[in-house]
Amino acid sequence: MKQPSNGNKELLQKIRALSGLKSTIGAKVISIGAPGGWGIGEEAVQKARETWDFQIETVTYQELTDRIKALREDANGLEIARKETEDYISQKEVELKTDKGFVVNAFLLERVFKEILRDKTAHILTVAECMSIIIPISETTACLPICLMNDSGYLAFCESDFVAIPAGILLHYISSKPVFFVDPTLPHKGQVTVAHCTAPRRMDGSHLERVEILTHFESDYGAAPQVKMKKGQVVTVINPSFSGGEWIGFRGIIADNPTLQICRTQLDIEIEGDWESLLHEMKGFHWLVVYGDYLSEIEYALKKVNVNWTNLSKSH
Repeated sequence: MKQPSNGNKELLQKIRALSGLKSTIGAKVISIGAPGGWGIGEEAVQKARETWDFQIETVTYQELTDRIKALREDANGLEIARKETEDYISQKEVELKTDKGFVVNAFLLERVFKEILRDKTAHILTVAECMSIIIPISETTACLPICLMNDSGYLAFCESDFVAIPAGILLHYISSKPVFFVDPTLPHKGQVTVAHCTAPRRMDGSHLERVEILTHFESDYGAAPQVKMKKGQVVTVINPSFSGGEWIGFRGIIADNPTLQICRTQLDIEIEGDWESLLHEMKGFHWLVVYGDYLSEIEYALKKVNVNWTNLSKSH
């Protein structure tokens, strides 16, 4: 296939950036439990409304409880969840390493999440208080339902962190791919390890990566995916600041899928750029990872909303 010229490439990048920005501005986000933000709480929610015009609606835990109870009392709904579980764990690329009942409950919870989005005429969902409240309500964790929703075209994030959620939404709409919402570690020797328990499998937008279904790491309960993402894959990584006024990004390459005593899906990412400055430039907690290089698109989009941008891979 003929590669586009530099001029055409830049035009396509701008079109992707503007299209992604248009879909992000004014996005409707449903928060299960009160929305918030790591480090700054309600201020992050207000900033998301001011900068991105997000329409954020809260669904109470009581409503979630009532919906789960109603679905469990529906024999047909429970049977559908059991069949979905059998179909899922019978896939060649899926290995079950937790109790099957947790997976059945995960499919029930996924259906409830989708019903909420349908009733709210929305496409994006986030879940607060994943462990302390969701576990006793659903008798599983939200990890696998969030994975399933991202793989089927929705946007779903854990922790209701509106410091990072705007970056996740913009990256998704620019790339047309699922986004991995991660906890970072300190960079070391040109690499950084990132991890979380809610990773999508359809990271390239079409192919489902191999996965082991384990318990959620901190609670050792429920069902959480350990996705084996593609080694050698180029990724874009974004670190939004707590203030919301600055994002840092870099291009990287997936070097490995380790199995450390941290959240289930883990990536060792080789940083293309000034990795040592990242030690001093980390300005927020949650990061976002997407397959492909979209640094130029992010930069162009952020100029339109007056968010400062630092590209650590600019010289590479």
